[in-house]
Amino acid sequence: MFVGMHDHTFDDKGRVVLPSVYRSEFPDGGYITLLDECLAIFPKAEFDDMGKRIQELVRQQKAHPNALRSFMANADNVRPDSQGRITVIPRLRESAALGRDVTIVGAGERIELWTPERWSDVHIASDQQLMTTFTLGV
Repeated sequence: MFVGMHDHTFDDKGRVVLPSVYRSEFPDGGYITLLDECLAIFPKAEFDDMGKRIQELVRQQKAHPNALRSFMANADNVRPDSQGRITVIPRLRESAALGRDVTIVGAGERIELWTPERWSDVHIASDQQLMTTFTLGV
């Protein structure tokens, strides 16, 4: 399970260092894809599970086939190099409006890459939602 929050910077080649606490989850690489207003990095098994869940929703007509197309078409393979860096292709960085600075967030079964500004907004809203959840007795 991925947890924590880390501020990092993309280099001129579009690479960013994955925090060391996350790297062991990617011995064979993983997948990065657009999700919400960020990029999500999944270990291979989690990406496969997510794809199967979306596919099942399409079969049940609870999701449009374009949802699966978008999830898969916007994905790319990633594998940390010997220094723990992954390369994020320009198309994905642009889709998530990522500039040089990035906030890397552990989000359970995936890692998320956010612009610091968007993360700040999401973080504040998430904290409020979490407090409401605990107030409801969870």
